[in-house]
Amino acid sequence: MFVRLRKTRWLPIVAAWMLCTSQLLAQALPEGITKVTSVEGITEYQLKNGLKVLLFPDQSKPTITVNITYLVGSRHEGLGEAGMAHLLEHMVFKGTPKHPNIPQELTAHGARPNGTTWLDRTNYFETFAATDENLKWALDLEADRMINSYIAKKDLDTEFSVVRNEFEMGENSPQSVLNERVMSAAYLWHNYGKSTIGNRSDLERVPIENLQAFYRKYYQPDNAVLLVAGKIDEAKTLALIKEYFGSIPRPTRQLQDTHTIEPIQDGERNVVLRRVGDTQVVSAGYHIMPGSHPDFPGLDVLVEVLTMEPSGRLYKKLIDTKKASQQYGYLMYLKEPGYAYFAAELLKDKSIEDARKTLLNTLDSAAIVAPTKEEVDRAKAKLLKDFELAFKSTERLGIQLSEFIATGDWRLGFLYRDQLEKVTPQDVQRIAKYYLKPSNRTVGMFIPDPNPDRTEVPESVDVAALLKDYKGRAAIAQGEAFDPSPANIDGRTKRFEQPNTIEFALLPKTTRGNEVNARMTLRVGDQKSLMNKATIASFTAAMLDKGTTNRTRQQIKDELDKLKAQVSVGGGSNNVNVNIKTTKENLPAVVRLVSDMLKNPVFDASEFEKLKQEELAGIESQRSEPQAIAFNTFQRTMSPYQKEDIRYVKTFDEEVEAVKALKLDDLKKFHKDFYGASAATVAVVGDFDEPLVRKVITDELGTWKSKMPFSRIAAEYRDIKPTPQNLQTPDKANAMFVAGLTLPLRDDDPDYPALMMGNYMLGGGFLNSRLATRIRQKEGISYGVGSGISAHPLDKSGTFTAYAIYNPENAEKLQKAFLEELDKMRTEGFTAEEVKAAKSGFLQSRQVTRAQDPSLSTTLNNYLYLNRTMAWDADLEKKIEALTPEQINAAMKKHIDPARLTIIQAGDFEKAAKKIAEKQPAATVGEGKKN
Repeated sequence: MFVRLRKTRWLPIVAAWMLCTSQLLAQALPEGITKVTSVEGITEYQLKNGLKVLLFPDQSKPTITVNITYLVGSRHEGLGEAGMAHLLEHMVFKGTPKHPNIPQELTAHGARPNGTTWLDRTNYFETFAATDENLKWALDLEADRMINSYIAKKDLDTEFSVVRNEFEMGENSPQSVLNERVMSAAYLWHNYGKSTIGNRSDLERVPIENLQAFYRKYYQPDNAVLLVAGKIDEAKTLALIKEYFGSIPRPTRQLQDTHTIEPIQDGERNVVLRRVGDTQVVSAGYHIMPGSHPDFPGLDVLVEVLTMEPSGRLYKKLIDTKKASQQYGYLMYLKEPGYAYFAAELLKDKSIEDARKTLLNTLDSAAIVAPTKEEVDRAKAKLLKDFELAFKSTERLGIQLSEFIATGDWRLGFLYRDQLEKVTPQDVQRIAKYYLKPSNRTVGMFIPDPNPDRTEVPESVDVAALLKDYKGRAAIAQGEAFDPSPANIDGRTKRFEQPNTIEFALLPKTTRGNEVNARMTLRVGDQKSLMNKATIASFTAAMLDKGTTNRTRQQIKDELDKLKAQVSVGGGSNNVNVNIKTTKENLPAVVRLVSDMLKNPVFDASEFEKLKQEELAGIESQRSEPQAIAFNTFQRTMSPYQKEDIRYVKTFDEEVEAVKALKLDDLKKFHKDFYGASAATVAVVGDFDEPLVRKVITDELGTWKSKMPFSRIAAEYRDIKPTPQNLQTPDKANAMFVAGLTLPLRDDDPDYPALMMGNYMLGGGFLNSRLATRIRQKEGISYGVGSGISAHPLDKSGTFTAYAIYNPENAEKLQKAFLEELDKMRTEGFTAEEVKAAKSGFLQSRQVTRAQDPSLSTTLNNYLYLNRTMAWDADLEKKIEALTPEQINAAMKKHIDPARLTIIQAGDFEKAAKKIAEKQPAATVGEGKKN
């Protein structure tokens, strides 16, 4: 069987008083047995093989209970093993070569036996008449089935259906199923969220080899506690235990405890269950402390204050008012953080919403309305009475000690009693405030449904059978073996460059599936005409694909799908970019559609409002994010333009203000004044008809002129003084580190190739840069860490930046490692071996980039504007190939000065500081020592 908790409270085992104490053994202990401790009549021993033994003599009853607890439960099950611990409990009753018919033996000895499985443990017990013969038999049985149980395939074939039937019994109870659903929703990762009875498919399909391996791993003396209680002679019993258990060897395998820690629940969760049933149920569960925590007794008192009949608060609010027919609550006393569960059942004609509201309000009020001394005393008296009555039954005590054993130590029961006696009303209210929070709660509702409508998802398909005779269609057109060298690209590209009209870079080649990629840029306005228009410019571009005077938004989307085309439009500052991916035969039609989008946007008021709401939601979602905050602050620090400048970086508040202030007429006027193809460039790479495509683009856009002239906006170099900032972002698990400095650098500077290579070795590449090797690979501080170098192609304005994502507790460690690597780079430099490997990797990565048609079309389009050809790339790569370590080291030392760095960090550093302080050894906290 497995343990299923509902209305019946688990009864902890304690001794309020003792009738007598066991005599110390007069003779020496048997060899290989060590006495560990003794508390209130129970004595612990240990065998050399690791088996722990508890003896509890009680001469007042003519019975003996043998209870063996294995420290394995459903918590220890792996993927596909749900229910294995419980299934194994059944299989252990199937016999051994020495005890082939265990049920018959149990009956023959007049025993009252059973086995139970729970989250942390499995136990087997039998209570029988106190005779030497019976005791020998019981000890022999348990020792034998510890290591010699059949666990045979023939038994599994029949027993799994028995267990499945037990599973189905639980499935018949909506209350039990709701409990399971609430638990599974509450525990995202920890196995406490899985029912001990298991999952139907795992029960039906578990391989016998897996079950046998599970048995051999956990059913060993070093993972078991044997308790013998009742009318026993301690000396004789110890001798028998050595005889039967002492010969079992200690296993060589090392058990590792489970290590999953359930994350803190960060908001109320809700579960709705619909099944056939006759009553409704509403429940609420809360994550709580482990059973060994000193606050557990206080929480147990709180449950009694809430649920005792007839004085409990839930009873009065739900039962006395006839809102529900039954209410109950219980705690899970577990090794790891457990669960508290409260529920109410009500008739179908009652309001479940009313019961839900009452249940939750009453639970919430426990933190506000302190329990009276009378309530607490009544609860304690009831619990202590239960303890005392339980202790008077040796049989009951012997079995239920398994719960304390599974939690860590059998003596926890006595400690629990001592702590319970000291619980005060203040303790109970404090505990209620801490645990009974809505954010820590999972709410469940069972709503009876006579005809539940569910979706039964098909199982995995036999793919081999499905594809046995599949032939597929004719292969699509294959592309040519294209050489992505700069010289070949230049030789294949046709350029048409004329002032005040569209400039073209066309690279036709055969591609797989006749694919073609294009990049188009419209350049608009100048620094003066674009003042205070940054948000207007970006919104105007964003509205281009949301309908034209000829097509609705849906029609645009449908047409693009028919043309097998992907089109993206975006704009900012003083340009509008269009990216196109389609096929050779569809490119002309796609260009005409894009022309309609660019020239004839309808600026629909409804679409405009939806876009504003989408943008506002996006801004609001970034306000508390460390990454967004850090980069926004960094950009504002490094680019301190005037507020009206198109290059100005807004705060989140300013972005919201600008979006809210936008008017549709602003966009219409901006489009009318600025849009046109007077300063447009187009690059097309792939399979296309070059004369036809050029003609279509010219016909569509060649005469479309911009009202406002275009003039390049220069990138200004600013010598930014170091401006370190630590920004607090509450309740965020990760932090963001951004560092950088400005450089008076253009990409034709003699030092630029050396800086590119130096940065590649410092923070580029894939996980093998110095920063990644130190900060991620070696010290494990950051998931993502790197650096970058940039230089403007026309103005002496460049930047060096570095970044890292990290846990805020590691802030000092991260910054230290980062600065140490910069210092090492400046003092020791890069080695010849590093440089050689980096050159090879860097140059190959550039070749890979040129082999990607979307990327190549972007480069060719940009080079039209810069009046460059791919010869520029060839020259750069020659310079890189010729670099020496000395040149790279000199350039990095000259330009990358840590003293000039601006470092921005955003994270929950206050919480991190508290966690760090809590981890400090007690002797060092608050000593006030100076470094």
